[in-house]
Amino acid sequence: MEYRESVDRTGDMNSWRAGCSESCTSGSEGGPGKRASRKAGTASRSDPYTYVRTWEGWLYLSTIIDCFSRRVIGWAMADHLRTELPLTALRMALARRNPSGTLIHHTDRGCQYTSEAYTNVLASHGVRSSLSRPGNCWDNAVAESFFSTLKLDLLYRRSWPTRAAARSAIFEYIEGFYNRERRHTTLGNLSPADYESQHAAVCSA
Repeated sequence: MEYRESVDRTGDMNSWRAGCSESCTSGSEGGPGKRASRKAGTASRSDPYTYVRTWEGWLYLSTIIDCFSRRVIGWAMADHLRTELPLTALRMALARRNPSGTLIHHTDRGCQYTSEAYTNVLASHGVRSSLSRPGNCWDNAVAESFFSTLKLDLLYRRSWPTRAAARSAIFEYIEGFYNRERRHTTLGNLSPADYESQHAAVCSA
C-alpha cells in the first residue's frame, strides 16, 4: 500500500497506497517503469500479492508507502494473505501518521482491500478509498518499484532458511536503511527521511 500524508505541498489532499509482497499474480517482478503521479490529491497503487520465498514456505509482506516522500510508513508480514495482513500495515500507518484532513488510500481491487473489515477502518478514520482500474499494471508503479528495490538490494542476494530470518532482515532494511538512507532520484537524491525533514524545514521557515 501506499500513503500520501499531510506533507503534501499544496495541503489540499493527501493519499496512500497499499500492497503486499512479491506476487505470482502480477506478472511484473520489477514493476513498470512509469513513475507514479506526484500531483496533489492523487495516489499510486501497489500490487497486493508479492511474497518472499523461504525454506519454510512463503512469507508475505504488506506495505503502505507515502506517495509524497516514498517512505514506507506501514508494513506487516505473515504466512498468509488474509485481510489481517494489510489491515495490520494500515493500522501501523494510521498510528504513525495520525492523518487529518482529506486522505486518499489507493489499492488494487483485491478482496482484502474491499472487505468489510478493511473498509470499516478506512471509514472510521475519514479516509477516502480509491481502487485501481481493472487490469492496469501502471497503477502499481510506486509499490512495484519499492518491491523491486527490496528484492535487488536484499532478497535476491541470499537464501532465507526461515521466515524469522527474512522478517528480521526486511525489518532492518525498511526501518534502518530504506527509509533513512537509501536515496531516490525522484526525491532529488535524498532519502525519504531527509526529504521529509527538508520539506518540514521549508514549511516552518
